[in-house]
Amino acid sequence: MRILYGYFRSSAAFRVRIALGLKGLECEHRPVNLKPGVSEQLSPDYLALNPQGRVPYFIDGDLKIGQSPAILEYLDEVYPEVSLLPEGATARAHVRQLVNLIGCDIHPLNNLSVLMRIKSQFGADEAATNDWYRHWIREGFTALEALLANSTNTGKFCFGDVAGMADVYLVPQVWNARRFGVSLDDFPTICRIDAACMELKPFVDALPENQADAPA
Repeated sequence: MRILYGYFRSSAAFRVRIALGLKGLECEHRPVNLKPGVSEQLSPDYLALNPQGRVPYFIDGDLKIGQSPAILEYLDEVYPEVSLLPEGATARAHVRQLVNLIGCDIHPLNNLSVLMRIKSQFGADEAATNDWYRHWIREGFTALEALLANSTNTGKFCFGDVAGMADVYLVPQVWNARRFGVSLDDFPTICRIDAACMELKPFVDALPENQADAPA
C-alpha cells in the first residue's frame, strides 16, 4: 500500500500528488496539519516516523522516505511506464535545471520554517514576511521565464508537449505566487504552461483546495 503524508498547502506534497496522478498510481493520503499552533509534524508520533518533521513523507511497501525530489525520482525509476523525464542526458539536464531553479532557489527560501524564523528572530510582521515571499518568487520567475521563453525545448509544457517533471514543480509555485498576490503579468510563458497543466485532471485533482484537509 502506498501512503503519502502531506498537507494540503505544502508545495512539496503538491508535487508528489501531481506525479502520482500523472502515473495513475493509487495512494492513501494522510494529512499532517502544519498550521502554526497545531504543528502535527512536530508530534512525537510523526517524528518517530519522520525525524525531520516535514512533509511529504511517502511509504511504498518497504520504502519509507521523505523529501519530494527523492520521492519523485523513486516514482520515476520504479514506475517508468509514464516517465516524468525525457529521453537523453542533454534533455534531462535541461529539465533538471528548471526543476532545481524552483526546488533549490525559490522554494527553500519560502518554506514555512524559514518564514517562521524570520518572524521570531527578526521580528518581521506579516507584511514584511509576505514581501520576502513575493521577492523570491519574482526573482526566480524572472530567470525561469527567460529560460522557458528562449528555449526550443519548450512546447505546450516546460519540455515538449507532454507534462513532466518541470511542470510538476512549476504548478505548485505558480499557485503559491497567486496566493501571495504576486503579479504574473511579466511571466506569460509560465502562465501559458500553467494553464495547459490545468487542463489535465492530475493537476486539478492535486490542487490544495481539492484536498480532504483543505478548509471548507
